[in-house]
Amino acid sequence: MKKSVLTRYRIMAYVTGVLLVFLCLGMIAKYAFKMDGAADVTQVVAIAHGWLYVVYLVFAFDLGSKAKWPVGKQLWVLIAGTIPTAAFFVERKVSAELEAKVADDGANLAKA
Repeated sequence: MKKSVLTRYRIMAYVTGVLLVFLCLGMIAKYAFKMDGAADVTQVVAIAHGWLYVVYLVFAFDLGSKAKWPVGKQLWVLIAGTIPTAAFFVERKVSAELEAKVADDGANLAKA
């Protein structure tokens, strides 16, 4: 597996996670504090998160299929983009797990 597959996933996990946190803060500002302008910000962030979540799904599925994950693990990684802050924790765990695999594949290619 190439390092670029993991890098793409990591970038999209962070982007999706940050947008989801901003979306949650916007919703709190909109409904709990009834702040002016929060509705507009929430709408923009929600649209951005929605489109970028689709990109996250594609990259996470690509990573999972190349890493040969079981279906349950694949679903957990895919759903992590919908739970606030979960994307950060899942990304850290996945990266730690796959860094060794990427390094081993790179070493095997260098030997050949």
